Amino acid sequence: MATRTKRVGEDRLIKKYPNRRLYDTQTSTYVTLADIKGLVMANEVFKVLDAKTEEDLTRNILLQIILEEEAGGAPVFSSQMLSQIIRFYGNSMQGLMGNYLEKTMQSFVDVHNKLGDQTKGLGAGSTPESWSQMLNLQNPLMQNLMGSYMDQSKDLFIKMQEQMQGSQNIFGGFPFTPQPTKTEKE
Repeated sequence: MATRTKRVGEDRLIKKYPNRRLYDTQTSTYVTLADIKGLVMANEVFKVLDAKTEEDLTRNILLQIILEEEAGGAPVFSSQMLSQIIRFYGNSMQGLMGNYLEKTMQSFVDVHNKLGDQTKGLGAGSTPESWSQMLNLQNPLMQNLMGSYMDQSKDLFIKMQEQMQGSQNIFGGFPFTPQPTKTEKE
């Protein structure tokens, strides 16, 4: 089968048919949720559209993958955390919470990438003991990375709190104080 050439800036298109099958238009093959997970893991940009209505179903498919992952082994989300997330739906804070979670996740990914970059020196011959030592939270590298992550998370939280200044300050009880603005420093 001939595959079509991907143009620069074009998302990979997956079509979902009424029979619930997913069709990758780039490879001209039917794919599974596991294949879609593979695209995510490979940082492939894609979009899932309903074949009939052209409605964007990408989020729905990603949520299905998360559901399968959560049910299949060691879950990332506790019941308490999921309950808290559900409580934000329909709440005036929904948009801020989504933005906060997204930026916090990006900070975590950045720390993970830095850790990966700094551990490349361990090489393929590294032992489980060397990895254990490196990942030990007492390790200065880990302390610096986690400190950086915590600072970024704190800064995001403070920015979210500042956005809320016009409304009820529901975060006022937290021990974080906003950083002085440039005009306050001068």
